[in-house]
Amino acid sequence: MPNPLQRLHDFGQSFWYDNIRREMLLDGGLARMVREDGLRGLTSNPTIFAKALAQGTAYDADTRRLWTRPAEEIFLELMISDIQGACDVLRPVYDASGGTDGFCSIEVFPDLARDAAGTMAQARMLWQRVNRPNVMVKIPSTPECIPAIAACLSEGININITLMFGFASYQAVVEAYLGALEKRLAAQQPVGKLASVASLFVSRVDTKVDARLGAHPELQGKAGIANSRRMYRHFEQAFAGPRWEKLKAAGAHPQRLLWASTSTKNPQYPDTLYADALIGAHTVDTMPDATVEAFRDHGKPADRLGEAMANYATEVEPVLAGLAQAGIDMEQVALELQNEGVDSFEKSFQELIAGLKVKVAALSQTIGAPAAEMAQATAAWKQLDGAQAAAKVWKKDAAFWSADAGVQAKIANRLGWLALPQAMQARVGEVNAFAAECRQAGYKDAVLLGMGGSSLAPEVFRDVFGTAKDGLRVHVLDTTNPDQIATVEAAVELKKTLFLVSSKSGGTIEPNSLFAYFWSKLPDGAHFAAVTDAGTSLEKLARAHKFRHVFTNPGDIGGRYSALSLFGLAPAALGGVDIAQLLARAQEMAAACAAAGEQNPGLRLGGAIGAWAQAGRDKLTFVTSPELASVGAWLEQLIAESTGKQGRGIVPVAGEAVGTAAVYGGDRVFAAIALGGARDDAAAKLQALGAPVARLELRDKYDLGREFFRWEFATAIAGAVLGINPFDEPNVQESKDNTMRVLEQYLQGGAAAAGFGAPPAAERGGLRWFAPAASPDPLAAWLGSVQAGDYVAIMAYLERDAETERALEALRLALRDRLQVATTVGFGPRFLHSTGQLHKGGANTGVFLQITAPPKRDLPIPGQQYGFATLLQAQAMGDYESLEQHARRLLRADLGTAAPADGVRGLREAVELALGAPMAKAR
Repeated sequence: MPNPLQRLHDFGQSFWYDNIRREMLLDGGLARMVREDGLRGLTSNPTIFAKALAQGTAYDADTRRLWTRPAEEIFLELMISDIQGACDVLRPVYDASGGTDGFCSIEVFPDLARDAAGTMAQARMLWQRVNRPNVMVKIPSTPECIPAIAACLSEGININITLMFGFASYQAVVEAYLGALEKRLAAQQPVGKLASVASLFVSRVDTKVDARLGAHPELQGKAGIANSRRMYRHFEQAFAGPRWEKLKAAGAHPQRLLWASTSTKNPQYPDTLYADALIGAHTVDTMPDATVEAFRDHGKPADRLGEAMANYATEVEPVLAGLAQAGIDMEQVALELQNEGVDSFEKSFQELIAGLKVKVAALSQTIGAPAAEMAQATAAWKQLDGAQAAAKVWKKDAAFWSADAGVQAKIANRLGWLALPQAMQARVGEVNAFAAECRQAGYKDAVLLGMGGSSLAPEVFRDVFGTAKDGLRVHVLDTTNPDQIATVEAAVELKKTLFLVSSKSGGTIEPNSLFAYFWSKLPDGAHFAAVTDAGTSLEKLARAHKFRHVFTNPGDIGGRYSALSLFGLAPAALGGVDIAQLLARAQEMAAACAAAGEQNPGLRLGGAIGAWAQAGRDKLTFVTSPELASVGAWLEQLIAESTGKQGRGIVPVAGEAVGTAAVYGGDRVFAAIALGGARDDAAAKLQALGAPVARLELRDKYDLGREFFRWEFATAIAGAVLGINPFDEPNVQESKDNTMRVLEQYLQGGAAAAGFGAPPAAERGGLRWFAPAASPDPLAAWLGSVQAGDYVAIMAYLERDAETERALEALRLALRDRLQVATTVGFGPRFLHSTGQLHKGGANTGVFLQITAPPKRDLPIPGQQYGFATLLQAQAMGDYESLEQHARRLLRADLGTAAPADGVRGLREAVELALGAPMAKAR
């Protein structure tokens, strides 16, 4: 026996389904409704798609395939694919009905509801891309879109007119349809295949009107049905008479009324109230799931509209008259509902796109590991999610990291980075105006004077994006090595150069010394700008020297979390980076990191690396696409300085070439970061090693904004897993204090008093060796101290140039391959503001090799009684003493007067000889 849904067709009404899900296409659910329920069509909207995308994994494969495209284009592809599939399922209905039924509706983007031209363009595009005769494009019946509806119908596009509530709108819609048919007929174009429905929303009318009928309860629950029946009466009148008969004779079909929003919103009303009341010929009822189930179970099919038309004067007119007497202006109600509907659908669309961006962000990250390690990672993030970790981070709940009230107060003043993707949008105009001003002033180069968080992100922007056509060449000077300073100075024309002095505290010795030097060369404030916190000595200096611009950064952001602040954005803009787009990408990741559960990439990544570090896999090794090499240095600071304290921490390993399985111990975790949407071959190779691998992919260079935020969030989470405060750096000051003490000794008693001329423990092959403990062979003793689970840190107080970097890379690989431990390389004093905290505050698993060499020249520091060469030497000594005070395994190799790269190559030969390894050809 036919069920009530099937029987609707007996009374001339088509049952359509107001829903779509990919699963229904895959499992045959939609086809089953056609067979078993007499389904004859389908409608969709952004809210429906938002729910579908949020549930399950059916869309993940396609989203993953399309993930390099903008979210709006991904949504279009997913939506079109689903509608094409639904059209194909319903095609037999379309064919059997002679093209009068079996339609699927796809909606233009809701943000076009007031844009006729945009609506027409997108409607044409959807019609062409779906490319099915039984598709209908949904366009809202706003006054602005009525011309678009008429134009599209005239072009032969099937249109479902939606968001209709009032009689005036319906009259305009009917006229648009009839006019389009007449226009086609006059142009001798066929009209027999053109289809259209006018979608009237029903229950929302009662929701709005009932609230105004407190004094007239007898009218509650009646406005929606009476309004609909009034429209049906007009339908019968409009699609009759000479005008219509002429069109009908040419093969035209009537524009059917479609009842939308037929689910009851008031639980006191019967759940089939509207579906029962609006059954009649030439109508459609599109039902959501709840109404489908209710009507299938106990719907009462009958020609209710025929009865209502026969008794219009007694059933419909009294209700409409009563509403008017009660002060209800139905056209005003309709206008309000339409405006609210436009706003609601646009909000749903924005939420859909935001949710899709979250999904894309989550899909850009995959974590793979052997079963045991994967279980550790999964347990960690599930425990974090259960403890509402993400919500606590976003609420800036400092208790998430520490129970100590004093520590909590400090943490609370370091969480401003969470707001940067949104908050910095307000500063984009200021930053871009500054960059434009510098270009207009004729500057060709910008030299950034800063350390750590002030220099590493700008270096990433410079290296990844390069210099835009109208951008300044950005040079990052984060050293006190006079040779490197001289190299940068020689590379620029001072009169066409801007110097950007960057320091959070304003009291950092390196940028202050560099400023003093370059100011002595070019004492003109127009050539200088500053980035600093408000109220610092640097701000005062900059204003006193009339700098071109002073950027004051929010003070509640630590240096290593400042990539998306003015410390990163100002130099990026100077180089020509579109910082608004960069921040927009960061906002995508911020939204993803606010999600609960598996969709939160920062929570999953941070939970995994924290759990693995606790289990002994604490060497987080970065393998990047070549274009992203400098990202590793930024990550080194973020992770080392955030987690390396209280005798624990994660050791970041950047720039180490991928080796064979034999060189890696069980303490390794890998992060493979690829650019351009292509899977990096290195990631697959790492996965084969049997170690945990987090694979992260950037669609393009601007996804750096996403990665900066992802890793900041993940690091904060990892800190909580490790039980440390990821926002302080308790041991960084030690080396600074030692440096100042050495300088003071130098000023009071000269080089000898400062210990600069101390005799080496051993000297051979042009290398001078210094070690805390006496040994006839310091190198052999140092190498012999390395154990499984250690890492070797090479700290080079040398000029940073390509040849020296290659020599250091060869040295680190020789040590890694022979000792089978992780290796890091840092240039001093730059690394003191990066991995220096980990070296002193982390676990005693570091084995340190300091490499020094006297610079070829010295440069003065105006206002000081020492120059840069002395400062560099004092910093090396200060850090050496700090490591010695922490009882670290330590060796210093001084290269003497050899060229740095040659000296490092000689050091490598000495290492390989000491290890008994056959010496490969030195690079």
